Amino acid sequence: MKNIFIFLALLVLTAKANAQEVVQDSISTKTLDEVLVKSVRVSADSPITHSNVDKEELEKRNLGQDLPILLNYLPSVVTTSDAGAGVGYTGIRVRGVSAQSTNVTINGIPYNDAESLGTFWVDLPDFSSSVESLQLQRGVGTSTNGSGAFGASVNILTDAVSDEANGEISNAFGSYNTRKHNIKYSTGLLNDHFEIAGRLSQINSDGYVDRAESDLKSYFLQGTYVDENTLVKALAFGGHEITYQAWNGIDAETLEDDRTFNPSGSYTDADGNVRFYDNEVDNYKQDHYQLHWNERFNNNWSANVGLNYTFGRGYFEQYKEDEDFSDYGLSEITMGGETIDETDLIRRRWLDNDFYVANASVNYKDSKLNLTTGLSYSTYDGDHFGEVIWAQYASDSEIRDRYYDGNSNKYDFSVFAKATYRLNEKLSLYGDLQVRNVFYDTSGTNSDGVLFEIDEDYSFFNPKAGLSYNLNDKNNLYFSYARANREASRSDFEGNPDIKPEQLNDFELGWRHTNSKFRFNANAYYMSYNEQLVLTGALDDTGTPIRDNAGESFRLGLELEAAVQLTEKFSVQPNVTISSNKNKEAFASIDGELVNLGKTNISFSPELVAANAVIFQPTKNIQLSFLSKYVGEQFMGNTDSETSKLDSYFVNDFNVTYEIKTSKVFKSILLSGLVNNVFGEEYVSNGYYYTYDDTWTAPGQTTTIEGAGYYPQATTNFLLGVTFKF
Repeated sequence: MKNIFIFLALLVLTAKANAQEVVQDSISTKTLDEVLVKSVRVSADSPITHSNVDKEELEKRNLGQDLPILLNYLPSVVTTSDAGAGVGYTGIRVRGVSAQSTNVTINGIPYNDAESLGTFWVDLPDFSSSVESLQLQRGVGTSTNGSGAFGASVNILTDAVSDEANGEISNAFGSYNTRKHNIKYSTGLLNDHFEIAGRLSQINSDGYVDRAESDLKSYFLQGTYVDENTLVKALAFGGHEITYQAWNGIDAETLEDDRTFNPSGSYTDADGNVRFYDNEVDNYKQDHYQLHWNERFNNNWSANVGLNYTFGRGYFEQYKEDEDFSDYGLSEITMGGETIDETDLIRRRWLDNDFYVANASVNYKDSKLNLTTGLSYSTYDGDHFGEVIWAQYASDSEIRDRYYDGNSNKYDFSVFAKATYRLNEKLSLYGDLQVRNVFYDTSGTNSDGVLFEIDEDYSFFNPKAGLSYNLNDKNNLYFSYARANREASRSDFEGNPDIKPEQLNDFELGWRHTNSKFRFNANAYYMSYNEQLVLTGALDDTGTPIRDNAGESFRLGLELEAAVQLTEKFSVQPNVTISSNKNKEAFASIDGELVNLGKTNISFSPELVAANAVIFQPTKNIQLSFLSKYVGEQFMGNTDSETSKLDSYFVNDFNVTYEIKTSKVFKSILLSGLVNNVFGEEYVSNGYYYTYDDTWTAPGQTTTIEGAGYYPQATTNFLLGVTFKF
């Protein structure tokens, strides 16, 4: 690894020394780059509620934590971390909607897992270091490639073409033995047309939670050809993560007495001592290969073609005690006259999948009309299987036996056309139509050894419309309506083979005000769902949240955000979301009887989410930021049970950056510091809720037992980093 780093550093220095004068118009190059995401992003005055984040904003706190954690202070966003400190498995919810309903694209290519519909940022460690910009759209948003958004979409553009040769070496260290190392380079434009750029990263952390270690490696490689009207990009990026499992959470008593305890991997040895298996890990690799061709034919017409192949494979490993032979297809054995039908064992549950995508879009733009039309096709082929790699009693097993084995195929085809038409200087109309066809079938058995055969196909029509009105050069009003339909995930089907797709009608009404020292956005939304797939609060045996249809439900909210330049050196950036999130009618089985609970709160949907940044910049190269986040109380289930309630929390972070400009060897040296949870708040940002019927305590009587699990987040911790840019 060290030799590779040295080689890349020498490559950058050589390219920098020998690069000829670049005459390519950098603005033109950047415009061509942005065509990659043109079909999934919206402009500043579009009637779509959105936030933009650029590379410079991410860089200030990019010290090893996952991308969701870096987005924590955007409006309506709540984030969480299994290991407690932002490294490893992390999650994001927007307006109370889970990651499964947040559509993510990378250069216009869908990133959500085709079956689970979730996004696993741990598979792309340090990906933030290769992000040029991103746009977070709240609500349905614009038509996008891949599964439709049901709460938000995150549209990412990776590193743009660099005109000049450059490089950087970055290192960060912090609490819980967290450390991040990466190197980036770009040759700049060689012969005015070619660029090669790349990154290598490694992140390690012990985690706040016991044994929640992360060993993460990733890479990013980009080759580019560009001229006045053409941009061709070939990209290869991916990662390898090994994380000790921390997805089981802890109960309320343990949270009070030993909040860092991790039950994963625990077993009892022959002497009755509780021990922990040292390889209770998730081990997964993911590689992405993309090819993009952007062509600008003239001042009006441009086109983009994108191709993608993603190869994912890996497993999670578990030590299990007293497992029944029959669950693993094993036969009883007799030893010393005793029949044995149970064994301790170590198992691996595997995923091995291939994902192909082809996108194409055409854009026409003149002084009044901006029209984009396109199509997307993807195919997914995934194997799910399990192996026993060790057993105390092996019975009649053979090496590489699969105790379950299944396959899934998913095909997704969509076409869309969207347009903005400027009627006059003040009024613009927006329209967006998408037709999406989804085919999903499975065969074989699932991880419980049960036959799992699904054969479903859906046809969805997703219309959107809106208008934008400029009162003057400082004030803009907008209104939009959007419909979205979305299929269920694999785990949804496992819980309920008859589960229904969900539908959303989203209404957005907003006001944007901008002047030189003050920016203010206000947005009111009403999201009306039919058969919304909401989190029940429970988890399956792999830590995946379980969802089910909730009939009719709604989210009604008001989002306010501002940026105020108080003085030349002081600014504040507050935002707040006030919402009501309700199931119109909820049913639950309580003590053996089906009870209508009436209107209840939707799980994981706090009524109040607020954030603020107080920024002090005494000089151009120094910035100090005090960041605050408040999340109101929320329920982890849909029955308003007190057992399922998560308390509100208020957390504050402190961030400082200092850039030293130099004239020798390095262009600059960037020093960064981040103190998370400055005041040591003991809080929980995520958890789960479960119920079951007890029929044993009192014969002939059913009693509903309920419980909860919690994921505690880290108390005060810090990260320090230095980046050498050359």
